[in-house]
Amino acid sequence: MKLYGFGESGNAYKVALMLELTGTRWELEFVPFFTGGARTPEFRALNPMGEVPVLVDGDLVLTQSGVMLDHLAQVTGQFGGPRAEVLRWLLWDNHKLSAQIGSCRFLMNFLPEEKRPVGVIPFLQGRLRAAYQVLEGELSRRDWLVGDAASIADISCCGYLYYPEPYGFDRADWPAIGAWLDRIAALPGWRPPYDLMPPAFK
Repeated sequence: MKLYGFGESGNAYKVALMLELTGTRWELEFVPFFTGGARTPEFRALNPMGEVPVLVDGDLVLTQSGVMLDHLAQVTGQFGGPRAEVLRWLLWDNHKLSAQIGSCRFLMNFLPEEKRPVGVIPFLQGRLRAAYQVLEGELSRRDWLVGDAASIADISCCGYLYYPEPYGFDRADWPAIGAWLDRIAALPGWRPPYDLMPPAFK
């Protein structure tokens, strides 16, 4: 399979991690995102949304990380689970967690300070605290988000939480989340984001 992405993309990392954890053969098509790599006519022909990741599996072209994780769970037979419950967490992650982290982390680390809109970062961090509380509560009661083993629900929700850049998340404040991240990192094949894909921001 071919994955279009770059190191800073937490959504691309989720898919790259799933490919590694399942032992799937894949190659990276690096997208120089910060210099317009996702806005070229060639890339827009692949994904009119102008976003990474994109996963190509033979003649099948997939966009949106949750769709890719679901596809990989089905074709590999790994990291699945009760589908409705798994999809519930994938949709929650994309709306409440990853989208907020992605925006907050971008503003704090990859956008010049003079261009950062006033008040947006604290607003996003407030929304993130609410999301962390949901995650912490669930993981205080169980080891995995769905069932008795890791699933794509865990892979989706954990993706951005392994990045080193600051965005207002401290494991020490969320012990159940921290222990869960350690459990995921102990899975055979786990690697951190920048070990799987090089950064695009220079």
